Amino acid sequence: MKYSPHSYQTYATEYIEEHQISAVFLDMGLGKTSITLTAINDLLFDSFEVHKVLVVAPLRVAKTTWADEIQKWDHLQNLRFSIVVGTEQERLSALKTPADIYIINRENVQWLVEESSITFDFDMLVIDELSSLKNHQTKRFKSLMKVRPKIKRVVGLTGTPSSNGLMDLFAEFKVLDMGERLGRFIGQYRNAYFQPDKRNGQIIYSYKPLPYAEKAIYVKISDITISMKATEHLKMPELVSTEYSVKLSDKEREKYEDMKSELVVELGGNEITAANAAALSNKLSQMANGAVYTDEREIVEIHERKLDALEDIIESMNGKPLLVAYWFKHDLERICNRLQNLHIPFSRLDTETSIRRWNNSEIPVALIHPASAGHGLNLQEGGSTLVWFGLTWSLELYQQTNARLYRQGQKNTVVIQHIITENTVDERILKALQRKDKTQAALIYAVKAEVG
Repeated sequence: MKYSPHSYQTYATEYIEEHQISAVFLDMGLGKTSITLTAINDLLFDSFEVHKVLVVAPLRVAKTTWADEIQKWDHLQNLRFSIVVGTEQERLSALKTPADIYIINRENVQWLVEESSITFDFDMLVIDELSSLKNHQTKRFKSLMKVRPKIKRVVGLTGTPSSNGLMDLFAEFKVLDMGERLGRFIGQYRNAYFQPDKRNGQIIYSYKPLPYAEKAIYVKISDITISMKATEHLKMPELVSTEYSVKLSDKEREKYEDMKSELVVELGGNEITAANAAALSNKLSQMANGAVYTDEREIVEIHERKLDALEDIIESMNGKPLLVAYWFKHDLERICNRLQNLHIPFSRLDTETSIRRWNNSEIPVALIHPASAGHGLNLQEGGSTLVWFGLTWSLELYQQTNARLYRQGQKNTVVIQHIITENTVDERILKALQRKDKTQAALIYAVKAEVG
């Protein structure tokens, strides 16, 4: 297929070519893979500035997306690629195969650097989903930092650079510039831009940005960073976000409040406990959804409010395809049981076959887990309505899942519905996602590329 880039795509490609270090924050659907591959192609065969490229990506994206894009466009047909996934023997074979681009999943970065015995002679690194390196304590981060001085060019790609706040940016930019802009050590970064927030005596649990932090950080990174929003450069469909509220009965509310205040509750003869705040949030989320795991990992059902709401929503669709995002395994089990009882055809989107069937409009109800299908899937051909049965605290997974439908090529108005149990942690999660989105938007706009 002939590549006819939009003006913003040409701008982004040239930016990558002109900057040895670049952070490219492209909204979902803007074609970051084709943009980056075009730049790689030019750097390899026009300017001869690089000779061997390593792409680190989420597993599904590493296996299919980059190869599909190379094979799709006419101007990229000279690019030789090798996909470094699978068993250790398969990965070693792929690394020994002559190629211009080697594509590896992020889980195998440590293996590549420290265990493969392959000479690390890549002179360009592309990190697809830079946000996956937001934790400076992970093995993949530490492994990449060991070889970072050997790499001449680095590109970081993401649409969600600060999904959990500005603290995420430290590790992401250290991989890019080895600490030149935001500091070499997390302590330096914290002291410069943050102050203690939640604490117990000398123990600090969280930090909050100082009043000047956002602007100061954006200024520091602006010389190597561009960002673009899909709504500014593409004719995007209308996006409608709604809430479908359900209420607990007095008895269900009493159990919920007992768990919240006492960190322990008895349900169906089983005692359910929460050891800390994170565990409590998890239990309350489960209870809001309608079931909860006991301490022995057995499932205790509490209510069917959300299942009833989902049934109503499916009925209102009048046969149009519906995508349903679930979080807990017991949510999946209960949703499947309800759909089976209603004789409604459905499928999980967890294989290439199921994804193809969804895009061919062969599946009335499709079930998706954000953690396994958030990145790299194009689902806009199969439908335009997504229901969140249970929410996630992760802004990145939330936005990426929504973007499976709300993206370039979507022909219909996209509707994102949230089934929310009133006066529960559901409301807190949704508000937290909205607050994080404001921080995210502030970052995006602060370093926004001005294109024509």
